[in-house]
Amino acid sequence: MIRTLEKNKIRDLRVMIPVGGQAIRLKPLTDEVSKAYIRFLNRPLIERGLVELAKQGVKHFIFGVKGYINYKNLHDYFDDGISLSAKYGITPRIHIKYQPHDEDIGSADSLRIILNYYDITDPILVMQGDNLFDLDLKDMFRTHLQKKTFLTLALTHVKNVEDYGIISLDKKMFVEKFVEKPKLKDAPTNLANTGIYLFDPKVREILNSEKTKKMMEKIGRLDFGKDFIPYLVEKNYMVYGYILPGDWYDLGTPANYLTAMGHILQSGVKGINTYHISGKNYNIWIEGKSKDSMKKRNTIIQNIKNGKINFDGSILIGRHCQIGEGTFIRNSSIDNFTVIGDNVVIDNSAILDRSIIHNYSKIKNSIIGRHVIVNSSYSKPTSISRISVIGDDTIIGEGCELHSTKIGSHQTIPPERRMVDELAD
Repeated sequence: MIRTLEKNKIRDLRVMIPVGGQAIRLKPLTDEVSKAYIRFLNRPLIERGLVELAKQGVKHFIFGVKGYINYKNLHDYFDDGISLSAKYGITPRIHIKYQPHDEDIGSADSLRIILNYYDITDPILVMQGDNLFDLDLKDMFRTHLQKKTFLTLALTHVKNVEDYGIISLDKKMFVEKFVEKPKLKDAPTNLANTGIYLFDPKVREILNSEKTKKMMEKIGRLDFGKDFIPYLVEKNYMVYGYILPGDWYDLGTPANYLTAMGHILQSGVKGINTYHISGKNYNIWIEGKSKDSMKKRNTIIQNIKNGKINFDGSILIGRHCQIGEGTFIRNSSIDNFTVIGDNVVIDNSAILDRSIIHNYSKIKNSIIGRHVIVNSSYSKPTSISRISVIGDDTIIGEGCELHSTKIGSHQTIPPERRMVDELAD
């Protein structure tokens, strides 16, 4: 028998994270990895959300994975949650499970499969794999109980309503209208669906109902935003709008990735054990605890104090990084084992792990993938800018100019190539 929500606590929550599709908008970062697994501030993107909820008491997570790449990346890194619990000192430890190898036809259908397979009769929280958020889960849970609602939607105010599901609320904060990605003129408000849902356990009954099955057969899918939530609103289920008091970021595009990175860096790097150094114009966080990584860190710190390298704004630097003299870095993230040469400029950019950025390179408002080599010299400087994205394991030749360009993984771009608004697969 399905237990009522009142008998449950946060530790009984099951958190489902739908991870399906190819994340086309984030390519080439997602050429070979799940969108939930892309590097962000020097760790897999989804790790931040998992750890934040785990610290608030959640112990059970289930990845609603679809496709080999999505499953392999997440399973090989997170496994059953033991290593993540140890890494962050989470006790009792968290438990991570995965959707069985059953093909779903949408995110809500993925939830249906998971609920049935694991015989879940507890409350269900759904969160997205490519979002970052500040969530007081206890407050959301308490509100959900007080309002006696079937579904609580976490909402936030947005500027671009055409990219999101937009919600209209009545005077009591219950959802009266749900419009998926409306035109600006058709948007009833600017309150957007964040993809964070808290369901009553009875959602399992509804997902398995004949009415839902007929809807799935008719439209050939069952997504949360496009289908299931509008259906619940239309059928007058109690759907409450909970406005997030904190920040929320959708990292679904490279531009959004860089915007979120900048905001989080400026607000202070939270939840990462780092050495912090500050000056008149900068805040720098440098990771690493081992003797070897501390040597690299101390060299960077000494060069900052001696004026040999210059920083402005907020910067995160990973373990075992090397930064050459005359280099200038502003509002950027530098991932582990990265080597940056002399007289390099890195501005509002992310350099992912184990990349090499040679002398006189200029990288602005761009993302450099993992294990990338950017060749450059005084006579042939390389410039990468205007939200360019370089895929993993790619080599960029000397003197290249890449602007608003995407380069796929495992590519070699010849020297002095100029590319603007291009896509190289």
